[in-house]
Amino acid sequence: MALDKILSFLLVLYLMLLCSTTTTTTAQTQRNISLGSSLAAQFNNDESWTSPSGEFAFGFHQIGQDGFLLAIWFNKISQKTIVWSANGNDLVQRGSTVELTRDGSLVLRDTTGRQAWTADVTGTGVAYAAMLDTGNFVLASQNFVNLWESFNKPTDTLLPTQTLVQSRKLVARFSEGNYSSGRFHLIVQTDGNLVLYTRRFPLEAPNYAYWESDTVGSGFQVRFNQSGYIYLQAQNGTILQILSSYANITKDFYQRAILEYDGVFRQYVYPKNDGPNSRGWRQEWSQSLNFIPPNICVSIRGDTGPGACGYNSYCGIGNDQRPNCYCPDGYSFIDPNDKMRGCKQNFEAQSCDDDSRDADHFDFISLESTNWPMADYEHFQGVTEDWCRKACLVDCLCSLVIYNNNAANCWKKRSPFSNGMIDSTSSAKALIKIRKDNSTSKFGGTDSKGKDRSTLIVIGSVLLSSSTFLNVLLLVASVILFRLRRKASVTRPNQIMPGMNLQIFSFAELEKATNGFKEQLGSGAFGAVFKGVLDFDNKSLAAVKKLDNMVKEGEQEFKAEVTAIGRTNHKNLVHLIGFCNEGQHRLLVYEFMSNGSLASFLFGPSKPNWHQRVQIAMGTARGLSYLHEECSTQIIHCDIKPQNILLDDSHAARISDFGLAKILKTDQTRTTTGIRGTKGYVAPEWFRSMPVTAKVDVYSYGILLLELICCRKNVELEAEDDAQMILADWAYDCYAGGRLELLVDNDDEAVEDMKRVERYVMVAIWCIQEDPSLRPTMKKVVQMLEGTVKVSIPPVPNSFISSL
Repeated sequence: MALDKILSFLLVLYLMLLCSTTTTTTAQTQRNISLGSSLAAQFNNDESWTSPSGEFAFGFHQIGQDGFLLAIWFNKISQKTIVWSANGNDLVQRGSTVELTRDGSLVLRDTTGRQAWTADVTGTGVAYAAMLDTGNFVLASQNFVNLWESFNKPTDTLLPTQTLVQSRKLVARFSEGNYSSGRFHLIVQTDGNLVLYTRRFPLEAPNYAYWESDTVGSGFQVRFNQSGYIYLQAQNGTILQILSSYANITKDFYQRAILEYDGVFRQYVYPKNDGPNSRGWRQEWSQSLNFIPPNICVSIRGDTGPGACGYNSYCGIGNDQRPNCYCPDGYSFIDPNDKMRGCKQNFEAQSCDDDSRDADHFDFISLESTNWPMADYEHFQGVTEDWCRKACLVDCLCSLVIYNNNAANCWKKRSPFSNGMIDSTSSAKALIKIRKDNSTSKFGGTDSKGKDRSTLIVIGSVLLSSSTFLNVLLLVASVILFRLRRKASVTRPNQIMPGMNLQIFSFAELEKATNGFKEQLGSGAFGAVFKGVLDFDNKSLAAVKKLDNMVKEGEQEFKAEVTAIGRTNHKNLVHLIGFCNEGQHRLLVYEFMSNGSLASFLFGPSKPNWHQRVQIAMGTARGLSYLHEECSTQIIHCDIKPQNILLDDSHAARISDFGLAKILKTDQTRTTTGIRGTKGYVAPEWFRSMPVTAKVDVYSYGILLLELICCRKNVELEAEDDAQMILADWAYDCYAGGRLELLVDNDDEAVEDMKRVERYVMVAIWCIQEDPSLRPTMKKVVQMLEGTVKVSIPPVPNSFISSL
């Protein structure tokens, strides 16, 4: 303890010496900007006022297509990172000007001459302006006294030598590319406390303090010194708290600290001598002091406001320590470009009519270690989870319940719910009520446009009571119907497949929709997939698959197989919109999945976090369980792999290419063995003349599950250790040897959830048993993943992958 105090004293003394050194070495040369100088906002214009070294520039920075921001930025790096801006809430257009007028005013005017911004100069006598090498833009008098400086009017960023004194604040921008005032503040309050607030958006007033320094009565200013330390200082110079640090930073690095749009205050460095392969601004996660708060997802619990993410959404920390916003099943982002805005409900709310049986149409999805704290309207203690589910199911006002198994507590919540978070330390479980079919159909008294149908019925009844009106109406209807049929006979003979909600397309229509099959999204065993735009459906995007190597069957047989696919209806399957069966052309039209395939997401540069992988594993398992056991005709996929799992707007898993095996030639394959499937995912019974059952999909899913757990491919020939080359073998070795942490090395979120990791690995080992009879059904897989069925110790799976 005494040693700790001595070390703390020496560190504080060292920092104070650094402070005194910094204050005595700030004199520098500068390029004076004379009165009457001006800059104009122009496209691709590099004109600016630069600092003597050229490291900083002041001028117009183009935002988007035609907006301009008056800003200061790092000028010598490829990422022209903005550190200060004047008009983030009021972008100006091309031709706008900023002028240092003859009377010493700094004024921004748009093309109409309107004053969009001006520097509020203290006193008079501005003689010149200067962009300093510290990143500070100043208006100074003839006696070199700064009458105005950007360092005293910060936006979201602090630079070395800059201070944040009492009553001043940093305001986060709205989003990565939107520099208007955002949702978070960092304020040095007049009482000496440094506080991170959520904003009572769109008002400027603070809402909820989600982090504070606890320095009431002593805090005076936040200081950022040139040695990489950011600390809270008392008025007498005493260092009260170190907020962030890069120890022993040198002059070879640029530095900045920013309150980012996600509400986290972070410190970054950028090597000045980085070449063309620069990693850009770096944040070394091995350091414990370079961002606050440590986990914003669990920090915000305000009685009002949306939380770290928007209403109806929930927040999870990724491997890069950044918050990610998610929508529960049955919900989608209000604005996919602003995921912090929240999620909207995609299904009709439960009816509250006394005689309604609408509760029968609802069920729950379960999210482990997930909570929406605050704003409960009912709380029950000493109840079971089943009781909690039923209490919400019969309550038309209940949108979700939080159940804590350890304390047997149940909390009811209405929509919209707020403060959603994933908390791996919590035993709480969120049970979200959604329609069983995730349907948007209406069970109440409104049509799809929200109009009161009862009113339309009354009006129609009155009008139809007139026989004259009825005759006229019939005549008009006949004319319209005749014209529609005539038009349909020319353009689309069978637009809707009888008894099905499937569109029947002509080849010419799909050729036009895909612009001549121009933009290919991918290709696989069943043919190539192209991006298309459907004219009939508000220009909505679609994925058009051209099937190759078709079975030589008649038109009716093809339609029968397509009908089987079209009748499927599950939230974890890609929806079939329609098809083309014209001559030799066989095409399928699917809904467009904006986030591509799981393969690109899982093995790409931006890997999914642990929670996303868990949700994808669960979604894929539920989709397969539906295909195997809930369809009128069992569908065996035969080619489960990451390339055939697509991701929707909220990164939920959607199985694609299911049901196509029957309409392909029997020799269509991605391997050289004459079997269906893809090397590495193929069940061993394909090689042994054994009957092929749904258990082949279970095997493939087991391999996929291991890939999701470990975030790596099932075969890596260039693995550092030969024992790690085959994922299934390595995973079992780690399980048997009690070293499961090796499978999720460098994945802090997964390491903190090792019980689930162990359960998932055990489920995967059961799935990849060589004997199909030992593999569980997909229904049981779902139950084991959810934790509702205990997972027994799996036997040793025989090694056969290497022979494929």
